[in-house]
Amino acid sequence: QVQLEESGGGLVQAGGSLRLSCAASGRTYSSAAMGWFRQAPGKEREFVAAISWSGGATDYADAVKGRFTISRDNVKNTVDLQMNSLKPEDTAVYYCAARRKGALGIATMENEYAYWGQGTQVTVSS
Repeated sequence: QVQLEESGGGLVQAGGSLRLSCAASGRTYSSAAMGWFRQAPGKEREFVAAISWSGGATDYADAVKGRFTISRDNVKNTVDLQMNSLKPEDTAVYYCAARRKGALGIATMENEYAYWGQGTQVTVSS
């Protein structure tokens, strides 16, 4: 199946920045929209950001709007999440997700995504 691997997580002080990257691999991978979700300990997984296959459309959760930016490179098969002005409430495991083959438009619901990475930890200290 499609393999997704996140990287770039770490520990940062409030107000700092981190850039996450998601690499897609596997010969079965094809054109699809992508997204980022996050899950804090003991909490439900929540939508963070999404981007269409072309990169021409994006969507963000209200909690991160204006601070996070999602982008993609379809030649390298990567999707990035630039996180600025980080807050302690941003602390979570961040997951990269891909929609099914041929689903090109943005989506915000977990059940609209077919493939998931293993996650990368982001910790923001106060």
